[in-house]
Amino acid sequence: MLWKIALPAAGAVCLSYYGAVSIRLRRWNSTFARFWLAAGLACGALWELFQLRPELAGSPLWKLLWIPAAVFAAVEIRIAAGMVSTEEKDIPYLIVLGAQVKGTKITDSLRRRLKRSAAYLSENPGTKVIVSGGQGPGEDIAEAEAMADFLADCGIKRSRILLEDRSKSTEENLRFSAAYLPDMTVKVGIVSNNFHMYRACCYAGRTGYKNVCRIPSDCSPLLFANYMVREFFAVCRLWLPC
Repeated sequence: MLWKIALPAAGAVCLSYYGAVSIRLRRWNSTFARFWLAAGLACGALWELFQLRPELAGSPLWKLLWIPAAVFAAVEIRIAAGMVSTEEKDIPYLIVLGAQVKGTKITDSLRRRLKRSAAYLSENPGTKVIVSGGQGPGEDIAEAEAMADFLADCGIKRSRILLEDRSKSTEENLRFSAAYLPDMTVKVGIVSNNFHMYRACCYAGRTGYKNVCRIPSDCSPLLFANYMVREFFAVCRLWLPC
């Protein structure tokens, strides 16, 4: 039967990916990486159960799994569609969304956002940039401060950099950054990693931004699947009514 091959194969893939992600992040207990560990163990547990009680594998209830699978596919398609750049020249303002800083060190995802921003700012000298991110656990300085220093090191003048250093979430990034804009109709480029763009733009719309351009950066190829699945749950929370 198909499950005799599919479950061990899926379990092996999940456990191998958990190991690869943990090595890449240099942490074995990274919050979402444990999803892959749990998924791999669940596949193994189901295989053992079906070995003991093969009749359960043929239950019509398993057909209901198409429902969450369809929901997952629909959400992932929306996330993927949000990765398409709508960048234009001479956008008056960029908003670069913050990400974790380790001590004072920029992490990989944030570095990619900032390099994308620096390239745009170099090509469009009339654009100002709002770097948005407060100080969280394990961070010696606010994310905005670390981001401003990085951009300055890339040759962007400090006079073009505005710091929003209070936010703790994507929603707050956009809400607090709005205070630096002349009004909500001004054209704004939002810079974040590709997997994060859809949710960021949803929050921008809810906050009242009227004229948003997507400027996605890439992310680590190894971690892309991890981020995409993690983003599925984040988008579901976004869609759920309060």
